[in-house]
Amino acid sequence: MNIRLYHPNSIVENTTILLSKEHTHYLTNVMRLKRGSFVNFFNKEGEWKSEIVFLEKDRVEVRFLNKVKESQKKNKIELAVCLVKKNPMEIIFQKATELGVSKIIPIVSERTEVKELNHDRAKKISIEATEQSSQMLPPEILEVTKLKDFLENLNQNTKLLFADVNSKNKLRSDDLKGFESLCILIGPEGDFSPSERQAILSVSKVAPFTMSNNILRTDTAVIGAISLVNFINNLP
Repeated sequence: MNIRLYHPNSIVENTTILLSKEHTHYLTNVMRLKRGSFVNFFNKEGEWKSEIVFLEKDRVEVRFLNKVKESQKKNKIELAVCLVKKNPMEIIFQKATELGVSKIIPIVSERTEVKELNHDRAKKISIEATEQSSQMLPPEILEVTKLKDFLENLNQNTKLLFADVNSKNKLRSDDLKGFESLCILIGPEGDFSPSERQAILSVSKVAPFTMSNNILRTDTAVIGAISLVNFINNLP
C-alpha cells in the first residue's frame, strides 16, 4: 500500500526531517510502520519517495529520497457554496477535493442557517482527501463571506456557473471556454431568496443551469455540479 502524506514545506532530496506529532502518530500507531519503511510525501512542487530512518513511539525521522511525480497544473474549477450543517458540510469538503476543485468559498446567504465554519477541521478533511485521491495540492479554503461580498469581489476573468433550480438551461461546453477560472455557485437548503437570485443573475459573466428536475440537497448538488463541469471540460 502506497502511503501519501501532505508536506506543505519545501522538500529537498537527500535531507532528513523530524515529522510532526500528527504524522508520527499516524505512521507508528495507525499504520504501524517500522524503520526502513517507505512513505511518499507531496506538495505543490511534486511527490517524493521517502524512507523512515529513525522510529520511536514519539519520534520519527524520514529521509527524502527521489522525486517520483512532478507538480500538477492547478485546476481552474472553484466552488462557492452556502454553509450547511456539520455532516453534509464535511462531505462537501471531502468530495469537492476528490473531484479536483482548486478553491472553496464558504458563503452565508439570507436562508443559510449555519453562519460559522471550523476552518481547521475543513482544512484537515481536504488534506486527507487530497492524500487519498493522489492529488498534489489541497484546495484553498477561504474565510466565510456574505453572498453580496462574494458577488462584488468576483474576478473579472472568472465565469460564474450558477446551479439554479429555477433555470431550464443546460450547461454547454461554450459556457466553460475562454475564462481563467470557473466558479460553481451552490445555494443553501431552501435556495436563494428572490432578491439574491436577481443579484446573481445580474452578474455579467454568469451562466445559470439546471442539473435535475428534482430538488437536491446542497451536498448532492455540489457533487453533481462539479462532476458535470468536469465531464463537459473533458469532452473532445
